[in-house]
Amino acid sequence: MLRLHVESRIIHSVYFSQEDGQLRICFKNGEERRFIGVPEAEAAAMCEAPSPGQHYIAKIRNEYDRLAA
Repeated sequence: MLRLHVESRIIHSVYFSQEDGQLRICFKNGEERRFIGVPEAEAAAMCEAPSPGQHYIAKIRNEYDRLAA
C-alpha cells in the first residue's frame, strides 16, 4: 500500500492500494477504517481537500463498501 500525505485534525494517515482500490484511513483517535473499490483520484482528492475529514464524511464514508476490521 502506498502512504498518501494528509494534513487533517482527525485523520492521522491514509494508505491506498492501486492493485485493488483499497483505502485504509487511520484516525487520530486510534480507529481504522478500510474501504474497497475506491478510485485513486478519490483517495487523492480526500488528501488534498481543505478538510480531509469532511471530504471523507461527504464522499467516502457512505459511498464505498467498508471492510470489516
